[in-house]
Parts: sequence; C-alpha cells; structure tokens
Amino acid sequence: MELYFIRHGQSVNNAGWNNPKYKEHPDPYLTETGIQQAEHLAKYLKEKQHITNDKVWNIQNQYGFGFTHIYTSLMERAAATAAPTVRALGSVPFSAWIEIHEEGGIYSREESDDLKGLPGKPRSFFEKNFPELKLPDHFDESGWWNRAFENDQDRQLRADKVLADLIAHHGDKEGQPDERIAIVSHGGFFVRLVSSMLKLPWRQAAFDMKSWFLLNNCSISRFDIRKGEIIISYINRTDHLPAKLISG
Repeated sequence: MELYFIRHGQSVNNAGWNNPKYKEHPDPYLTETGIQQAEHLAKYLKEKQHITNDKVWNIQNQYGFGFTHIYTSLMERAAATAAPTVRALGSVPFSAWIEIHEEGGIYSREESDDLKGLPGKPRSFFEKNFPELKLPDHFDESGWWNRAFENDQDRQLRADKVLADLIAHHGDKEGQPDERIAIVSHGGFFVRLVSSMLKLPWRQAAFDMKSWFLLNNCSISRFDIRKGEIIISYINRTDHLPAKLISG
C-alpha cells in the first residue's frame, strides 16, 4: 500500500493564528488562499493521476500517483480540500472517515463552555456541498461529533486504530494490485499517525526537547507500507503549489 497524507488547505483558524484578536472557529472553513491551494492540488493530481511507467520504483511519483481511494475527515476544511481533487479525477471512490479528524474533535472555544463538545455539521450539509462523498449510514442530522472534547489518551488510541484499519482494508494482498490511498486530514492527527507507525513517544525528542512534524497546508506526504516494513518516502511536499500559496 502507498499511503498519501494530504493536509487540508488554509483555514480561517490557520490564517488567524498570530492575531490576538481572532476568535477561533470550532469547525473552520477554508480561506480564499485555502480554496486556491485546493484548486492547485486538484490540477496537479489530475495531471499526475495516470501512472506512465509501472516497471520502476516510482518513489517520487515522477510517473504518477494512481490513487485508488480517497478519504476525508468530516471537518469542513478537509472535505472542501478533497472535493476539487475528487471532481478532477472523476472516478476514484471518495469516502468520509470520521476517525481521521483533528485532535479534540468539534468543541466550543468559548472560555465559559470549558471545551464543550459540539455536534459538527449535519448530513444535509455534506449532501448539499459534497454530493460525491460517501457518508456513513448511521450519520444523520444530529451531526457527526456529539461527544465531549477528546482527551490525550483517546487521540493516540484512535490513530492506532486508523493505522490498523488501513492495513486491514488496503494492505498488500497476494495476486492483487497495490492500493494507493489518499487521506485528507489534519496536522495534529498526522503527528499521531506517524507516532503510531514508528512507535514514537508523543512529542518526545532528544535532550528533553519536544518533537513535531510540520506540515504546510495542502502538502503531500507519502508512506509505503509493505510486508514487514514502513518506508517514509517523503514528508511535506509542496512543489505543486506556487510560492505565494505556501502557508502553515
């Protein structure tokens, strides 16, 4: 399996990060920059979807991507990033995967609410805005979250389960073609997933420093998961974006 992790485009929370007057949104939408990033990503991946040489190790995707499945979290910024690529590619299965959401889930940023869990967008929002997206059968108008703020222990357990599910459903199988999976998700969840893959302690580095894997908006990272090994092919590629659209 080739696993491609695509971080969502710039959200209003990303853009307001250094503004002390900005009030965070619980489910932020894309900025105009984020929309442009998603459009550039879609154009690039459409041009590179077809694999032109399957006889060599296509380690930098110089011969194409050949996605077989695309998944998105149900946070608005991720679905809005994934949708242009899905529409550009035309026939790649596109499904929601609730468990690849950002850390914490959907929760209030009001100080008086003490991180109170919120519903998240209802089914009708996604049916209207992303009709290509296959939604879970149980997902209805009550929203997809409806839980308390996600604690630290649950975050890593969730990433562990996502990795196990990826391997179970899309791992290499004898006599079958390789699957190439793209998941459109979030920076914090990326660090959790890498921690699961490499069995890294959360945020611990040498000399009592803290570690973090930085991802730019709409960056692409690739992991090859084969029998007995996980290969980190590349992390945080942004060469498909013009310099003016590279954001954190």
